[in-house]
Amino acid sequence: MNLLFTVDRNYQKLLENCLKSVFRFPREEGYDVYILHSDFSEEECETFRQKFAGQEENRFHFLYVDPEFFHSFPEPAGYPKTIYYRILASFFLPDSLERILYLDPDTVIIRPLDELYGRDMEDRLFIACSHTRKLLSGINSLRLGMQENLPYINTGVMMMNLELLRKEQSVRQILEYVEKKGKAFWLPDQDIVTALYGDRILLEDSLKYNLSDRILAFHMPELGTKEEALAWVKEHTVVIHYCGKNKPWLPGYKGWLGTYYQEIEEQKNP
Repeated sequence: MNLLFTVDRNYQKLLENCLKSVFRFPREEGYDVYILHSDFSEEECETFRQKFAGQEENRFHFLYVDPEFFHSFPEPAGYPKTIYYRILASFFLPDSLERILYLDPDTVIIRPLDELYGRDMEDRLFIACSHTRKLLSGINSLRLGMQENLPYINTGVMMMNLELLRKEQSVRQILEYVEKKGKAFWLPDQDIVTALYGDRILLEDSLKYNLSDRILAFHMPELGTKEEALAWVKEHTVVIHYCGKNKPWLPGYKGWLGTYYQEIEEQKNP
């Protein structure tokens, strides 16, 4: 299974915890972890590998990306330009890879990823989830100049069809769109993926594969009591995503899903 992360050194701790959660579900052939970055030193890469030295079946591939490649992309406050690396990952990853699962480092895996990873992607470029209601989707359509009724994509969890992306993706198209609509961006990476590829994305269930505290609260009427909702999460959810400002490792966290992060935080490396 191929996993992708695009991070800078400020996210090392979160990345480590995310991988600890993944590796709780071992696979005979292991995991190939690809990390696109622009600031890890060789020493830092080796130190990171050593933290997981007890699991030789899992392989780490640190791939340097020249940040100048993205010099024309806007950099909103609070977001590094590494957010764009996932969009163009097919240009930086080995040609031998056919598919890869991208994960934000602020995710925690609580059930095996195999079902999501094995999905038939048909002629789609991505599999992803949406956290946005229909009303806001209409606003986004106007803001981003895209066709109506396309769901706004959360890019924190994405299956990527690398074979098709290599054939169909255009850096020029992305740059032209950034130049045209960049000033209207709210979350640039998500705006770009939604606007340019929204009709080529297979939508998955956010309750299973991209669950946040906000999404859980939104679905409470159908899930029942707090106890019933958390029992459903334990039984069905695969990926918990601590997106937004509500983080269980920061002061003031409010939510029910923090226990899953705390469990990983307390787990020792193998």
